[in-house]
Amino acid sequence: MKKTYFIADLHLSENLPHLTALFEQFMQTEAIKGEALYILGDLFDFWIGDDENSELAQLVQHQIKQLTERNIQVYFQHGNRDFLIGNRFATKCGLILLPEYHKVNLYGKEVLLCHGDTLCIDDTSYQAYRKKVHNIWRQRLFLCLPLFIRLRIANKIRSRSRQQKSQKANEIMDVNPDFVTQTMQHFGVSQLIHGHTHRQAIHSIDDSPNRTFTRIVLGDWHETAPYLVYDKNGYRFEELKLEIKEGKTME
Repeated sequence: MKKTYFIADLHLSENLPHLTALFEQFMQTEAIKGEALYILGDLFDFWIGDDENSELAQLVQHQIKQLTERNIQVYFQHGNRDFLIGNRFATKCGLILLPEYHKVNLYGKEVLLCHGDTLCIDDTSYQAYRKKVHNIWRQRLFLCLPLFIRLRIANKIRSRSRQQKSQKANEIMDVNPDFVTQTMQHFGVSQLIHGHTHRQAIHSIDDSPNRTFTRIVLGDWHETAPYLVYDKNGYRFEELKLEIKEGKTME
Protein backbone atom coordinates (compact mmCIF):
# COMPACT_ATOMS: atom_id res chain seq x y z
CA MET A 1 0.00 0.00 0.00
CA LYS A 2 1.25 3.47 -0.89
CA LYS A 3 1.95 5.71 2.07
CA THR A 4 3.41 9.10 2.89
CA TYR A 5 5.46 10.06 5.95
CA PHE A 6 5.51 13.32 7.92
CA ILE A 7 8.10 14.49 10.46
CA ALA A 8 8.98 17.83 12.08
CA ASP A 9 11.05 19.38 14.85
CA LEU A 10 13.99 16.98 14.87
CA HIS A 11 16.37 19.77 15.91
CA LEU A 12 19.41 17.83 14.71
CA SER A 13 22.64 19.03 16.29
CA GLU A 14 26.22 17.87 16.73
CA ASN A 15 25.55 18.09 20.48
CA LEU A 16 22.81 15.43 20.33
CA PRO A 17 24.23 12.45 18.40
CA HIS A 18 21.37 10.13 19.37
CA LEU A 19 19.00 12.30 17.28
CA THR A 20 21.28 11.92 14.28
CA ALA A 21 21.30 8.16 14.84
CA LEU A 22 17.50 8.18 15.05
CA PHE A 23 17.31 10.15 11.79
CA GLU A 24 19.54 7.65 10.00
CA GLN A 25 17.51 4.76 11.35
CA PHE A 26 14.21 6.39 10.38
CA MET A 27 15.38 7.15 6.85
CA GLN A 28 16.77 3.65 6.29
CA THR A 29 14.00 1.60 7.90
CA GLU A 30 10.79 3.64 7.66
CA ALA A 31 10.92 6.46 5.12
CA ILE A 32 12.30 4.08 2.53
CA LYS A 33 8.93 2.26 2.58
CA GLY A 34 6.96 5.32 1.46
CA GLU A 35 6.38 7.14 -1.78
CA ALA A 36 7.06 10.53 -0.19
CA LEU A 37 8.46 12.16 2.93
CA TYR A 38 7.47 15.62 4.16
CA ILE A 39 9.76 17.39 6.62
CA LEU A 40 7.72 20.24 8.09
CA GLY A 41 10.50 22.38 9.46
CA ASP A 42 13.20 22.46 12.15
CA LEU A 43 15.12 19.56 10.69
CA PHE A 44 18.17 21.25 12.22
CA ASP A 45 18.42 23.02 15.55
CA PHE A 46 19.81 25.96 13.60
CA TRP A 47 20.94 26.52 10.01
CA ILE A 48 23.39 29.32 9.27
CA GLY A 49 23.67 28.98 5.49
CA ASP A 50 24.10 26.50 2.66
CA ASP A 51 27.87 26.92 2.77
CA GLU A 52 27.71 24.97 6.04
CA ASN A 53 29.66 21.80 5.28
CA SER A 54 29.79 20.07 8.63
CA GLU A 55 29.78 16.31 9.05
CA LEU A 56 26.17 16.54 10.22
CA ALA A 57 25.09 18.53 7.14
CA GLN A 58 26.77 16.04 4.83
CA LEU A 59 25.18 13.08 6.63
CA VAL A 60 21.69 14.57 6.39
CA GLN A 61 22.12 15.35 2.70
CA HIS A 62 23.38 11.83 2.07
CA GLN A 63 20.37 10.25 3.79
CA ILE A 64 17.94 12.42 1.82
CA LYS A 65 19.74 11.70 -1.44
CA GLN A 66 19.48 7.96 -0.83
CA LEU A 67 15.70 8.35 -0.84
CA THR A 68 15.43 10.71 -3.80
CA GLU A 69 17.67 8.45 -5.88
CA ARG A 70 15.05 5.74 -5.29
CA ASN A 71 12.39 8.11 -6.65
CA ILE A 72 10.98 8.73 -3.17
CA GLN A 73 10.10 12.41 -3.13
CA VAL A 74 11.35 14.38 -0.14
CA TYR A 75 9.71 17.75 0.56
CA PHE A 76 10.74 20.43 3.03
CA GLN A 77 9.03 23.42 4.61
CA HIS A 78 11.15 25.90 6.51
CA GLY A 79 10.89 26.03 10.27
CA ASN A 80 11.76 28.83 12.65
CA ARG A 81 15.24 27.31 13.18
CA ASP A 82 16.23 26.42 9.61
CA PHE A 83 14.55 29.02 7.41
CA LEU A 84 17.88 29.68 5.66
CA ILE A 85 18.03 26.28 3.98
CA GLY A 86 18.14 27.18 0.31
CA ASN A 87 18.47 25.90 -3.23
CA ARG A 88 22.12 24.93 -2.83
CA PHE A 89 21.32 22.52 -0.02
CA ALA A 90 18.25 21.21 -1.84
CA THR A 91 20.06 20.62 -5.12
CA LYS A 92 22.75 18.52 -3.44
CA CYS A 93 20.24 15.94 -2.27
CA GLY A 94 17.18 16.34 -4.50
CA LEU A 95 15.09 18.00 -1.80
CA ILE A 96 11.98 19.89 -2.94
CA LEU A 97 11.44 23.19 -1.10
CA LEU A 98 7.84 24.18 -0.36
CA PRO A 99 6.26 27.57 0.48
CA GLU A 100 5.19 28.33 4.05
CA TYR A 101 1.67 27.06 3.25
CA HIS A 102 1.25 24.18 0.84
CA LYS A 103 -1.87 22.26 -0.16
CA VAL A 104 -1.40 18.64 -1.18
CA ASN A 105 -3.76 15.88 -2.30
CA LEU A 106 -3.21 12.84 -0.09
CA TYR A 107 -5.02 9.85 -1.55
CA GLY A 108 -8.05 11.92 -2.51
CA LYS A 109 -7.97 14.27 0.51
CA GLU A 110 -6.95 17.92 0.22
CA VAL A 111 -4.61 18.69 3.13
CA LEU A 112 -2.86 21.92 4.12
CA LEU A 113 0.73 21.76 5.37
CA CYS A 114 2.77 24.32 7.31
CA HIS A 115 5.47 24.42 9.95
CA GLY A 116 3.06 25.96 12.44
CA ASP A 117 4.81 29.07 13.72
CA THR A 118 2.68 31.35 11.54
CA LEU A 119 -0.39 30.08 13.40
CA CYS A 120 0.90 31.26 16.80
CA ILE A 121 -0.27 34.84 16.35
CA ASP A 122 -0.80 35.45 20.09
CA ASP A 123 2.98 35.36 20.55
CA THR A 124 3.40 38.89 19.26
CA SER A 125 7.07 39.21 20.20
CA TYR A 126 7.93 36.09 18.20
CA GLN A 127 5.88 37.27 15.21
CA ALA A 128 7.76 40.58 15.24
CA TYR A 129 11.07 38.69 15.36
CA ARG A 130 9.92 36.39 12.55
CA LYS A 131 9.08 39.34 10.34
CA LYS A 132 12.57 40.77 10.84
CA VAL A 133 14.53 37.56 10.13
CA HIS A 134 12.44 36.74 7.07
CA ASN A 135 13.35 40.06 5.48
CA ILE A 136 15.26 39.10 2.33
CA TRP A 137 17.84 41.88 2.70
CA ARG A 138 18.62 40.98 6.31
CA GLN A 139 19.08 37.38 5.22
CA ARG A 140 21.45 38.36 2.41
CA LEU A 141 23.52 40.51 4.75
CA PHE A 142 23.68 37.72 7.32
CA LEU A 143 24.82 35.19 4.70
CA CYS A 144 27.63 37.55 3.64
CA LEU A 145 29.18 37.28 7.10
CA PRO A 146 31.99 34.77 7.75
CA LEU A 147 30.72 31.37 8.89
CA PHE A 148 32.23 31.65 12.38
CA ILE A 149 30.49 34.97 13.02
CA ARG A 150 27.15 33.55 11.86
CA LEU A 151 27.67 30.67 14.27
CA ARG A 152 28.24 33.08 17.18
CA ILE A 153 25.09 35.00 16.28
CA ALA A 154 23.11 31.76 16.03
CA ASN A 155 24.25 30.65 19.48
CA LYS A 156 23.23 34.01 20.98
CA ILE A 157 19.80 33.78 19.33
CA ARG A 158 19.27 30.25 20.64
CA SER A 159 20.23 31.31 24.16
CA ARG A 160 17.90 34.31 24.02
CA SER A 161 15.09 32.16 22.63
CA ARG A 162 15.35 29.65 25.50
CA GLN A 163 15.27 32.48 28.03
CA GLN A 164 12.22 34.12 26.44
CA LYS A 165 10.31 30.83 26.22
CA SER A 166 10.78 30.24 29.94
CA GLN A 167 9.03 33.55 30.60
CA LYS A 168 6.01 32.98 28.34
CA ALA A 169 2.75 31.24 29.12
CA ASN A 170 2.25 27.97 27.22
CA GLU A 171 -1.04 29.23 25.77
CA ILE A 172 0.69 32.17 24.09
CA MET A 173 3.16 29.86 22.33
CA ASP A 174 0.38 27.62 20.99
CA VAL A 175 -1.71 28.22 17.86
CA ASN A 176 -4.66 30.59 17.85
CA PRO A 177 -7.74 28.36 17.25
CA ASP A 178 -9.75 31.04 15.44
CA PHE A 179 -6.84 31.86 13.15
CA VAL A 180 -6.38 28.15 12.40
CA THR A 181 -10.01 27.91 11.32
CA GLN A 182 -9.73 31.05 9.20
CA THR A 183 -6.58 29.73 7.52
CA MET A 184 -8.17 26.39 6.69
CA GLN A 185 -11.25 28.12 5.32
CA HIS A 186 -9.04 30.39 3.22
CA PHE A 187 -7.31 27.40 1.60
CA GLY A 188 -10.53 25.42 1.28
CA VAL A 189 -9.41 22.40 3.29
CA SER A 190 -10.80 20.50 6.26
CA GLN A 191 -7.48 18.99 7.33
CA LEU A 192 -4.21 20.60 8.45
CA ILE A 193 -0.85 19.03 9.38
CA HIS A 194 1.79 21.09 11.18
CA GLY A 195 4.59 20.95 13.75
CA HIS A 196 6.38 23.67 15.76
CA THR A 197 4.38 23.49 19.02
CA HIS A 198 5.86 20.10 20.04
CA ARG A 199 2.39 18.97 21.16
CA GLN A 200 1.55 15.84 19.21
CA ALA A 201 -2.21 15.50 19.00
CA ILE A 202 -5.24 15.35 16.73
CA HIS A 203 -7.73 18.18 17.25
CA SER A 204 -11.27 18.31 15.88
CA ILE A 205 -12.75 21.76 15.35
CA ASP A 206 -16.52 22.04 14.83
CA ASP A 207 -17.14 24.92 12.43
CA SER A 208 -20.80 24.24 11.79
CA PRO A 209 -23.33 21.43 12.20
CA ASN A 210 -22.18 19.97 8.89
CA ARG A 211 -18.43 20.67 8.88
CA THR A 212 -15.51 19.62 11.06
CA PHE A 213 -11.89 20.69 10.67
CA THR A 214 -9.10 18.36 11.74
CA ARG A 215 -5.72 19.68 12.93
CA ILE A 216 -2.92 17.11 13.17
CA VAL A 217 0.07 18.23 15.22
CA LEU A 218 3.39 16.44 14.76
CA GLY A 219 5.56 15.66 17.77
CA ASP A 220 9.18 16.68 18.31
CA TRP A 221 12.07 14.24 18.62
CA HIS A 222 13.75 13.45 21.93
CA GLU A 223 14.57 9.92 23.06
CA THR A 224 12.27 8.56 20.34
CA ALA A 225 11.27 9.66 16.85
CA PRO A 226 7.51 10.27 16.44
CA TYR A 227 6.12 10.46 12.92
CA LEU A 228 2.85 10.43 11.00
CA VAL A 229 1.94 7.83 8.38
CA TYR A 230 -0.78 8.71 5.86
CA ASP A 231 -2.34 6.26 3.38
CA LYS A 232 -5.65 5.66 1.63
CA ASN A 233 -7.18 4.38 4.87
CA GLY A 234 -6.33 7.52 6.82
CA TYR A 235 -3.49 8.46 9.16
CA ARG A 236 -1.83 7.28 12.34
CA PHE A 237 1.01 8.28 14.64
CA GLU A 238 3.92 5.91 15.04
CA GLU A 239 7.16 6.09 16.98
CA LEU A 240 10.68 4.84 16.35
CA LYS A 241 13.02 3.84 19.14
CA LEU A 242 16.77 3.91 18.69
CA GLU A 243 18.34 0.54 18.06
CA ILE A 244 21.91 0.46 19.32
CA LYS A 245 23.96 -1.89 17.22
CA GLU A 246 26.05 -4.49 18.98
CA GLY A 247 29.46 -3.13 19.91
CA LYS A 248 28.31 0.51 19.53
CA THR A 249 27.33 3.00 22.18
CA MET A 250 25.91 6.48 21.85
CA GLU A 251 27.93 9.14 23.61
